[in-house]
Amino acid sequence: MTRLDQPKLAGVMGWPISHSLSPRLHGYWLREHRIAGSYVPLPVKPENLEHALRALPRLGFRGVNLTVPHKEKALLFMDNVSDIAKRIGAVNTVFVDERGSLSGTNTDAEGFLKNVRLTADHWDESQPAVVLGAGGAARAVVAALIDSGVPEIRLFNRTRSKAENLASSIAGPIRVYDWSQRADSLSGAGLLVNTTTLGMVNQPPLEISLQALPKTAVVNDLVYAPLETALLTDARTLNLNVVDGLGMLLHQAVPGFAGWFDVQPKVTEELRTFVLAPV
Repeated sequence: MTRLDQPKLAGVMGWPISHSLSPRLHGYWLREHRIAGSYVPLPVKPENLEHALRALPRLGFRGVNLTVPHKEKALLFMDNVSDIAKRIGAVNTVFVDERGSLSGTNTDAEGFLKNVRLTADHWDESQPAVVLGAGGAARAVVAALIDSGVPEIRLFNRTRSKAENLASSIAGPIRVYDWSQRADSLSGAGLLVNTTTLGMVNQPPLEISLQALPKTAVVNDLVYAPLETALLTDARTLNLNVVDGLGMLLHQAVPGFAGWFDVQPKVTEELRTFVLAPV
């Protein structure tokens, strides 16, 4: 049996992995397009990552998504790495070719940008943006904002040195400020993005006043558990435009699915409803 005859197989690696919505998301698309294939959760401990990735060709996988804590370390084990993954410093999507080579890319920047542009189509990209956080998600957001032509990115992290490291590793109009200045920095900004875990279920709240934001600004929280965070509720109270975090997850998944299963899926309201529905 050739690869073309085999059921198409992909999955997601993480540790832990039970919380991931990716199997539900890709499973929806597989059923929608009547594809003979599977997308499976793969719990992989950090010390086993290289072995797990190298085993993908022998197990018949066309590729995988990578989630916490594997995105950065996976760079070491790729045969080919895309330019955007190199800039971000992390891989979230892996493709296995006919020869068994592993090619890594990062679709988070694309997913973030599509989500904001489609949800808030009036977003003024000529205004400064404020980004909270300096982890992997923040790196993807910053890279996307630079590529979109945002003239200034005001970057904040509770540990300032991490923000400074991010700014020095991604060339662009990034200015780093102390965490205590986050509310004051909102004046004149067209976009506020929270990439931290603050406000997530079982995490401390994100404390920030939005009073200084222009009325035309967009507020995007990458947290999607809960989907309606306190940050978004506060933004709605001020009649600001809000973008939740689920859309980024959905849009970043499109390139991987298309590459593994040879179908270009669509992000729809029906998909959102299905992914959010209780299991």
